[in-house]
Amino acid sequence: MIADIINPATLGFILVAVMLFAIFVGFPISFTLIFLGFFFGYLGFGPLVFYLMTLQFSMVMTEQALAAVPLFVFMGIMMEQAGLMERLFSSVQLMLAKVRGSLYYAVLFVSVIFAAATGIVGASVTILGIMAAKSMNRSGYNVRLAAGTITAGGTLGILIPPSIMLVVMGPIMEIPVTDLFAAAIIPGILLAMLYAAYITIRCWLDPSLGPVLPVEMRATSMKEVWIEFLIGLVPPSALVFAALGSILFGFATPTEAAGCGAMGALLLALAYRKLTLGKLQEALIKTLEITALIMILVAASNFFGSVFSRLGTPMVLTEFLLGLEVNKYFILFIVMAMIFLLGWPLEWVPIVLIIIPIILPLIESLGFNLTWFAILVAVNLQTAWLSPPVALSAYFLKGVVPEWDLKDIYIGMMQFMVLQIIGLILIIVFPQLVLWLPNYIYGP
Repeated sequence: MIADIINPATLGFILVAVMLFAIFVGFPISFTLIFLGFFFGYLGFGPLVFYLMTLQFSMVMTEQALAAVPLFVFMGIMMEQAGLMERLFSSVQLMLAKVRGSLYYAVLFVSVIFAAATGIVGASVTILGIMAAKSMNRSGYNVRLAAGTITAGGTLGILIPPSIMLVVMGPIMEIPVTDLFAAAIIPGILLAMLYAAYITIRCWLDPSLGPVLPVEMRATSMKEVWIEFLIGLVPPSALVFAALGSILFGFATPTEAAGCGAMGALLLALAYRKLTLGKLQEALIKTLEITALIMILVAASNFFGSVFSRLGTPMVLTEFLLGLEVNKYFILFIVMAMIFLLGWPLEWVPIVLIIIPIILPLIESLGFNLTWFAILVAVNLQTAWLSPPVALSAYFLKGVVPEWDLKDIYIGMMQFMVLQIIGLILIIVFPQLVLWLPNYIYGP
């Protein structure tokens, strides 16, 4: 057997190198993980690999927390299909019409609500771009600051609960999803406040960056403003906060709350007269596609991670890094830098499902709180979405606002990337930003 010639731990390092090469070349991630897991697992410990795959796939498919994924996806898609985000943006825009930079604030407010409805960054950036760019151009807003606000607001979707990424991350890291949801709320609000503060300072220093809205874009009466505000804001906000609140306060499991949220989104679409058979069919197909992609990746990466762990490589890696006798925060910096760099070419799914299980033994050995580390990873991946040259958010925005130059979009994103890094540093320096709320609700 090959394992008699080559140390199994060495096989694990070769396995990861081949996996990264295959993904960067463009091979489908799921099939790459399954094939490499089989091949290297058989080389390392023989026919046992077949039983390992059966066990891992079975465990993933019976994980109750993951049943919330399709329901949350459907909820977000139905809210998008019903045009609820457009009504919400319109209502906030009218409320703040006489405020400098009002459209920036409207984008941030809507992005926070929409982030709580769906964790799909591409959908968030696309919809925010379609809704806001035309009004911003008409009002003479600065393209760079506008692009940065839209892309940064869109990336909040992977952090603010009920985030699909946190639902997937919980079982992987063996942390209750409810703890992750509670832990992500304050960091998410902190980042949104950092964005808003930056916009306020920029518009105060240079009013031309975000002038007040032209008269023709304002409401004719306060009655119109309040009607639009109540219709546009209250129903979607109530739906999102009811779903999230029921999870946080223990009234429902994430899966139950997701089911109620999905039904609520369906009823809202019906009430707004936006529900048609065609839109319902499209929403169901999109939900099926996204869920199938996530679930096969979860199962494949679980199997891959088990093979990697069985080869003993994580233990060797952990012992090596612990043997360096350097400050544990230096090792944390190395891990965060690696995740940041991998976040350029890869989406969050392979990073959370493949890389995190590999480094988890190291993080546990260093004594870091896993809930805190999970939120650090989420904020880090959010930062990677805003980091040129790969930054997929730029291409989503460019696709719906072709008149904006890609260079301006990049420069705008980089301003908010700096704010993200400041937020990440604050979370590292002040862990209670993450840990206070889950400890307050559920106890230490």
